[in-house]
Amino acid sequence: MGVAAAEGAPPPPPHPRAAWYINVLCTWTLSLLAFTGRIRDLFWTRPKTRKGFAEISDPHQDFYNRRLYGRIHDCWNRPIASAPGAWIDVMEREDIAGSYKSTRKLAFTGRRQRCLNLGSYNYLGFAAADEYCTPRVLSTMEAWGISTCSSRAEGGTTPLHAELEGLVAEFLGTEDAITYGMGFATNSASIPALCGPGTLVLSDALNHTSIVAGVKASGASVKVFRHNNVRHLESLLRFHIAEGQPRTHRPWKKVRLRAWGCMRAARGAAGAGLCEQAGVDPRDVDVLMGTFTKSFGSAGGYVAGSKRLVAYLRRHSPAHLYAASIAPGAAQQIISALKLIRGDDGSGRGAAKVAQLHDNANYFRRKLLEMGLHVLGDWDSPVMPIMVYHIGLLASLSRRLLSRRVAMVVVGFPATPLLLCRCRVCISAAHSREDLDYALDALRDLVAASGIDFANRSGGGLRGLLARLTGRAPPRGWRAPAGGAAALAAELSAPCGGCGEGACGGLGSRRASSDGSSCSGSAVVSGGSSSIADSSSCGASADISRPGSAADSWAALAPSAAKSV
Repeated sequence: MGVAAAEGAPPPPPHPRAAWYINVLCTWTLSLLAFTGRIRDLFWTRPKTRKGFAEISDPHQDFYNRRLYGRIHDCWNRPIASAPGAWIDVMEREDIAGSYKSTRKLAFTGRRQRCLNLGSYNYLGFAAADEYCTPRVLSTMEAWGISTCSSRAEGGTTPLHAELEGLVAEFLGTEDAITYGMGFATNSASIPALCGPGTLVLSDALNHTSIVAGVKASGASVKVFRHNNVRHLESLLRFHIAEGQPRTHRPWKKVRLRAWGCMRAARGAAGAGLCEQAGVDPRDVDVLMGTFTKSFGSAGGYVAGSKRLVAYLRRHSPAHLYAASIAPGAAQQIISALKLIRGDDGSGRGAAKVAQLHDNANYFRRKLLEMGLHVLGDWDSPVMPIMVYHIGLLASLSRRLLSRRVAMVVVGFPATPLLLCRCRVCISAAHSREDLDYALDALRDLVAASGIDFANRSGGGLRGLLARLTGRAPPRGWRAPAGGAAALAAELSAPCGGCGEGACGGLGSRRASSDGSSCSGSAVVSGGSSSIADSSSCGASADISRPGSAADSWAALAPSAAKSV
């Protein structure tokens, strides 16, 4: 499993939590933007809706789009002009600078920028041309056309669909499977067929919106448990089974548990999903749902289970009865990818892709954690949300990464709460180690500049604030003095007791007091500047290079830092 493969790496944080000053700064920034936006709206007349007609947009949503989102909307909807492989061509757009551009579409410049792709769900690298899959897809399109133009219940079922469903059931270890032409509809149209009034649904707090839409449409009673919190789930289950249905307290007709990602492919040794990874027999799970978009480079989704379940869905699921079936080319792409993963081609490329994806994901996650970033998710998972928290930092990171030729998705409100903005990394088996190191180098530079290394002791709290105010980090063992600002200023300006020369700006004495060792750092003087030759010996996290001695710099910066604190 991925945990075993990632031995020696620091564990991920149990839950995202920003440093206190980040929340304060973010709240202040958003409040200031909202206040100035309201002032500006006093001199701007919003187009009025004709009498008797509904509002085109909600006034609050319109304000957010114009005054907040409009300032950074260049960080989203960037068009590409190539297949979403390891590297993509991003079409350049005009600069957003200028308030008049904040609410309109950005024009194209006609240029393209080659960027490392860290934003596409392309786990096994099938989204680009493949020597095994692509020729078969092209021949299928010549034989069967672009689309069936019909639902599965009418004229949209072909031998390809029957073969696909048989392969899916065999691959997952279930009796039967049914496929859909749209991944979203797999959940939103199947759940109402399986649940209804009198059904208790226990749903994860972070379930996909397709599950949320399906549960709402079913009319079932929904109880939400905290994300991945089994104890909370058990307490809800015990309480509501004992209570029964609302008002009548009759027993529930059905009890359903909905968790997103249970059958995500590319997990487990053979890539068969979380059931394989966790050692669970798929036949012990009533309903298995999944998508073909992320691992197979195609479109659509599936539901797998018993023959009785699948037969019921074929009779009652609206997406099977009325929606268009999977296009023949898309179906052939899934079939070819499944055969490649199972090794039916005799090459072993499929197993190598799964292993490469796990190695890439664990390597990249380990390096991100070593940087001190708040990274969500589990080992072996190719999706890695990096918590940024501050919406201003979010836009800055997106633009600066693009300037470094790294294309990464950023996610903010309303997709996430206001104070839980994040970047999202998507790793692929198509990435080489050189590609990952290139992205890590770009991220490392931006992390140092933006200070989002919240998991490090130098990244959060008072110590992180001092590092950003003074330009350098105090030593690892440093703790804020109890005497307040005056004592802090005195400590920062104190001479070094380890080297006796003041070369490390007093850092050596504080390290000596923290771990019992003495400062062995030597001052390197060149052209009237002083720097630390061996910064690790005296606990500094970065080289110091400023006019005058380092001790003088600390003494000069300490009063302003203490005053700011």
